[in-house]
Amino acid sequence: MQNDTLTIAGKQYSSRLLVGTGKYKDLAETKAATEVSGAQIITVAIRRTNIGQNKDEPNLLDVIPLDKYTLLPNTAGCYNVDDAVRTCRLARELLDGHKLVKLEVLGDAKTLYPDTIQTLKAAEILVKDGFDVMVYTSDDPLIARQLEEIGCVAVMPLAAPIGSGLGIRNPYNIIEIIENAKVPVLVDAGVGTASDAAIAMEMGCDGVLMNTAIAGAKNPVLMASAMKHAIIAGREAFLAGRMPRKRYASASSPIDGTFF
Repeated sequence: MQNDTLTIAGKQYSSRLLVGTGKYKDLAETKAATEVSGAQIITVAIRRTNIGQNKDEPNLLDVIPLDKYTLLPNTAGCYNVDDAVRTCRLARELLDGHKLVKLEVLGDAKTLYPDTIQTLKAAEILVKDGFDVMVYTSDDPLIARQLEEIGCVAVMPLAAPIGSGLGIRNPYNIIEIIENAKVPVLVDAGVGTASDAAIAMEMGCDGVLMNTAIAGAKNPVLMASAMKHAIIAGREAFLAGRMPRKRYASASSPIDGTFF
């Protein structure tokens, strides 16, 4: 398992769990949960979080240092192409040319469901502008294929609506995306507990990104630990290959070839 790494935009990561930084009670809890999770890629909403643009406010980078983590600026809160592209360019400026971003263009504030048409347009602009784009999308295999063809470095279908905690609602579409993708596929949004994360990995996902499932738990730091182990267990189960499902019982100690 030491050589089983996740590769995003040419860089290798030992952890397949990606975590967000929102919804914690304070930066101390953010730091503690992030450390316990073992995550190496940390996503941050540029429009909602101070990473240096507001000099008189607490800076997230004080607890999520760039020499320890790969920051993944995201476009949370953007509902059109212009806002999403502008936010990514702001992140690049604030982070000295940083190219890796997570694109999400939302359709409405109630469902936070991705607007796939706007997402495709924004992805094309950002890829042409030199960004490495990880993209939040619906679980539509055709849209996922188009995003890959545009040049996105990872496709991130939702398991369920953002922050819902409903788990994977449409596993067969996600499996279809996984089976046909040539870039990493990571479940993004909808995970509620450790078993959801394990199932995603057992299906063959390359990783899982989550925020509310950890930050919204009664004990976020303990849940971060649970998610870390769930990702590892699910990945190992996928690589091991589960036993076939059978309709009837099968003796664990067969009597074939015995004398009695």
